[in-house]
Amino acid sequence: MELAKYIDHTLLKAESTTAQIDKLVAEAKEYQFKSVCVNPAYVQYCAERLKGTDVLVCTVIGFPLGATTTAVKAFETTDAIENGAGEVDMVINIGALKEGNDDYVYQDIKAVVDAAAGVTTKVIIETSLLTDEEKCRACELAKKAGASFVKTSTGFSTGGATVEDVKLMRDTIGPDMGVKASGGVRSLQDVEGMIEAGATRIGASAGVDILKGQQSTEDY
Repeated sequence: MELAKYIDHTLLKAESTTAQIDKLVAEAKEYQFKSVCVNPAYVQYCAERLKGTDVLVCTVIGFPLGATTTAVKAFETTDAIENGAGEVDMVINIGALKEGNDDYVYQDIKAVVDAAAGVTTKVIIETSLLTDEEKCRACELAKKAGASFVKTSTGFSTGGATVEDVKLMRDTIGPDMGVKASGGVRSLQDVEGMIEAGATRIGASAGVDILKGQQSTEDY
């Protein structure tokens, strides 16, 4: 198992500076992470600096609340891909899911999947805000909409990934979709537990510490 290729090396804090993005990119090149995951404003900047490498640029759509309109999410997706994004992680409309408006949630996801036009699309369901029934329903809607992955968390809500949630998501979607565990994954032990539970991708700002076998104090 080439652990680095499981990891989206992540920097999504609002106060992130260009110098910090440069450090993220340099680390991604050195350790050969699957991607850097950055806010849309930094996609083109990262894409230019990662040109000619195997490291993708991943970005977030409707982040972190998921409460922008479907049209805005679709436009944000198109814009990000035009700027060099190779993967997009979108946040569902959590309130719509919780009130049972499944058609809205489905159409919202599908609009992003369609706008991505074959680019890997991960659907963030924000597990810490959902019941188990809602988690399963969100996963089923993402699968129906043609998404590539379901993802646990933004890392900016009330909790992050848990082994139990990853297992539930894997059991719900079956073997063919990806599961991304993100939020609070800080150690090699955490990563191994998530992968054992069914995760095929890890979102973490602690990627370097994880590969070194060290415990990180990073939030995401």
